[in-house]
Amino acid sequence: MRIYVFRHGIAEDAAPGQDDSTRALTPTGLEKLHKILRTARGAGVRPDMILTSPYARAVQTADVAKDVLDFSGDLIETEALVPYQNSVDLWQEILVHRADDELMVVGHNPLLSDFVCFLTGTPSYGIALKKGAIAMVDVPATSLRPQGSLMWLLTARLAGG
Repeated sequence: MRIYVFRHGIAEDAAPGQDDSTRALTPTGLEKLHKILRTARGAGVRPDMILTSPYARAVQTADVAKDVLDFSGDLIETEALVPYQNSVDLWQEILVHRADDELMVVGHNPLLSDFVCFLTGTPSYGIALKKGAIAMVDVPATSLRPQGSLMWLLTARLAGG
Protein backbone atom coordinates (compact mmCIF):
# COMPACT_ATOMS: atom_id res chain seq x y z
CA MET A 1 0.00 0.00 0.00
CA ARG A 2 1.23 3.49 -0.82
CA ILE A 3 0.53 6.04 1.87
CA TYR A 4 0.88 9.71 0.98
CA VAL A 5 1.41 11.66 4.20
CA PHE A 6 0.47 15.28 3.44
CA ARG A 7 0.92 18.12 5.92
CA HIS A 8 -1.48 21.04 5.53
CA GLY A 9 -0.31 24.25 3.86
CA ILE A 10 0.59 27.56 5.48
CA ALA A 11 -2.27 28.77 7.67
CA GLU A 12 -3.19 32.11 9.17
CA ASP A 13 -2.10 32.90 12.69
CA ALA A 14 -4.82 32.48 15.27
CA ALA A 15 -6.67 35.63 16.23
CA PRO A 16 -7.13 36.24 19.97
CA GLY A 17 -9.72 33.76 21.22
CA GLN A 18 -9.95 31.95 17.87
CA ASP A 19 -10.33 28.19 18.03
CA ASP A 20 -7.28 26.53 16.44
CA SER A 21 -9.53 24.24 14.42
CA THR A 22 -10.94 27.20 12.46
CA ARG A 23 -7.66 28.64 11.13
CA ALA A 24 -7.70 28.83 7.33
CA LEU A 25 -4.96 28.60 4.73
CA THR A 26 -3.31 31.81 3.57
CA PRO A 27 -3.23 32.82 -0.12
CA THR A 28 0.50 31.96 -0.13
CA GLY A 29 -0.29 28.60 1.44
CA LEU A 30 -2.85 27.86 -1.28
CA GLU A 31 -0.45 28.91 -4.04
CA LYS A 32 2.32 26.65 -2.72
CA LEU A 33 -0.09 23.72 -2.34
CA HIS A 34 -1.07 23.99 -5.99
CA LYS A 35 2.61 23.84 -7.03
CA ILE A 36 3.33 20.88 -4.77
CA LEU A 37 0.26 18.99 -5.94
CA ARG A 38 0.91 19.63 -9.64
CA THR A 39 4.39 18.16 -9.11
CA ALA A 40 2.89 15.20 -7.22
CA ARG A 41 0.35 14.63 -10.00
CA GLY A 42 3.22 14.60 -12.51
CA ALA A 43 4.91 11.94 -10.37
CA GLY A 44 1.80 9.74 -10.63
CA VAL A 45 0.12 10.43 -7.30
CA ARG A 46 -3.46 9.13 -7.62
CA PRO A 47 -4.93 8.26 -4.21
CA ASP A 48 -7.88 5.89 -3.98
CA MET A 49 -8.95 7.50 -0.71
CA ILE A 50 -8.21 10.73 1.17
CA LEU A 51 -8.48 10.86 4.96
CA THR A 52 -8.26 14.30 6.54
CA SER A 53 -8.25 16.02 9.88
CA PRO A 54 -11.53 17.90 10.41
CA TYR A 55 -9.60 21.14 11.11
CA ALA A 56 -10.29 23.84 8.49
CA ARG A 57 -6.73 24.16 7.18
CA ALA A 58 -6.44 20.39 6.66
CA VAL A 59 -9.83 20.13 4.96
CA GLN A 60 -8.86 23.02 2.67
CA THR A 61 -5.59 21.24 1.86
CA ALA A 62 -7.47 18.00 1.14
CA ASP A 63 -9.91 19.92 -1.10
CA VAL A 64 -7.02 21.31 -3.14
CA ALA A 65 -5.57 17.78 -3.41
CA LYS A 66 -8.95 16.47 -4.53
CA ASP A 67 -9.11 19.09 -7.27
CA VAL A 68 -5.51 18.98 -8.53
CA LEU A 69 -5.21 15.17 -8.36
CA ASP A 70 -8.61 14.62 -10.01
CA PHE A 71 -9.83 12.59 -7.04
CA SER A 72 -13.52 11.81 -7.50
CA GLY A 73 -14.29 10.28 -4.09
CA ASP A 74 -15.45 11.88 -0.88
CA LEU A 75 -13.01 13.23 1.67
CA ILE A 76 -13.20 11.27 4.92
CA GLU A 77 -12.72 13.35 8.06
CA THR A 78 -11.27 11.51 11.02
CA GLU A 79 -10.35 12.49 14.56
CA ALA A 80 -7.29 10.22 14.20
CA LEU A 81 -5.66 13.09 12.23
CA VAL A 82 -6.23 16.01 14.61
CA PRO A 83 -3.11 17.54 16.17
CA TYR A 84 -1.40 15.59 18.95
CA GLN A 85 -3.05 12.27 18.22
CA ASN A 86 -0.77 9.25 18.09
CA SER A 87 0.66 7.17 15.28
CA VAL A 88 -0.72 3.86 16.54
CA ASP A 89 -4.31 5.14 16.42
CA LEU A 90 -3.74 6.60 12.95
CA TRP A 91 -2.30 3.28 11.76
CA GLN A 92 -5.36 1.46 13.13
CA GLU A 93 -7.59 3.88 11.17
CA ILE A 94 -5.59 3.17 8.01
CA LEU A 95 -5.88 -0.60 8.51
CA VAL A 96 -9.66 -0.18 8.29
CA HIS A 97 -9.08 1.15 4.75
CA ARG A 98 -6.28 -1.21 3.71
CA ALA A 99 -8.19 -2.49 0.66
CA ASP A 100 -7.17 0.75 -1.02
CA ASP A 101 -3.83 0.62 -2.83
CA GLU A 102 -3.06 4.33 -2.51
CA LEU A 103 -4.21 6.31 0.50
CA MET A 104 -3.56 9.96 1.34
CA VAL A 105 -3.71 11.30 4.89
CA VAL A 106 -3.88 15.06 5.44
CA GLY A 107 -3.18 16.57 8.82
CA HIS A 108 -0.79 18.31 11.18
CA ASN A 109 2.56 18.13 12.89
CA PRO A 110 3.88 16.77 15.13
CA LEU A 111 1.62 13.80 14.31
CA LEU A 112 2.51 13.47 10.63
CA SER A 113 6.28 13.68 11.02
CA ASP A 114 6.02 11.16 13.86
CA PHE A 115 3.78 8.98 11.68
CA VAL A 116 6.32 8.81 8.85
CA CYS A 117 8.92 7.80 11.45
CA PHE A 118 6.51 5.19 12.84
CA LEU A 119 5.83 3.75 9.38
CA THR A 120 9.53 3.47 8.55
CA GLY A 121 10.95 2.52 11.95
CA THR A 122 12.94 5.76 12.10
CA PRO A 123 13.59 7.37 15.50
CA SER A 124 11.04 10.05 16.41
CA TYR A 125 11.77 13.40 14.76
CA GLY A 126 14.18 11.66 12.36
CA ILE A 127 12.01 12.91 9.49
CA ALA A 128 10.41 16.36 9.46
CA LEU A 129 7.52 17.37 7.22
CA LYS A 130 7.44 21.08 6.45
CA LYS A 131 4.08 22.76 5.78
CA GLY A 132 2.65 21.46 2.52
CA ALA A 133 5.13 18.58 2.24
CA ILE A 134 4.11 15.14 1.01
CA ALA A 135 5.94 11.93 1.93
CA MET A 136 5.26 8.70 0.06
CA VAL A 137 5.74 5.58 2.14
CA ASP A 138 5.37 2.07 0.74
CA VAL A 139 3.97 -0.19 3.47
CA PRO A 140 2.83 -3.82 3.38
CA ALA A 141 -0.84 -3.59 4.30
CA THR A 142 -0.86 -6.87 6.15
CA SER A 143 1.35 -6.07 9.13
CA LEU A 144 -0.01 -4.93 12.48
CA ARG A 145 3.21 -2.99 13.04
CA PRO A 146 4.22 -1.27 9.79
CA GLN A 147 7.59 -1.88 8.19
CA GLY A 148 7.55 0.66 5.40
CA SER A 149 10.06 2.39 3.19
CA LEU A 150 10.18 6.12 2.57
CA MET A 151 10.14 6.35 -1.23
CA TRP A 152 10.24 10.15 -1.55
CA LEU A 153 9.57 13.42 0.23
CA LEU A 154 8.32 16.43 -1.74
CA THR A 155 8.58 19.93 -0.26
CA ALA A 156 7.42 23.30 -1.54
CA ARG A 157 11.02 24.24 -2.32
CA LEU A 158 11.48 21.17 -4.53
CA ALA A 159 8.19 21.92 -6.29
CA GLY A 160 9.35 25.46 -7.07
CA GLY A 161 7.38 27.13 -4.30
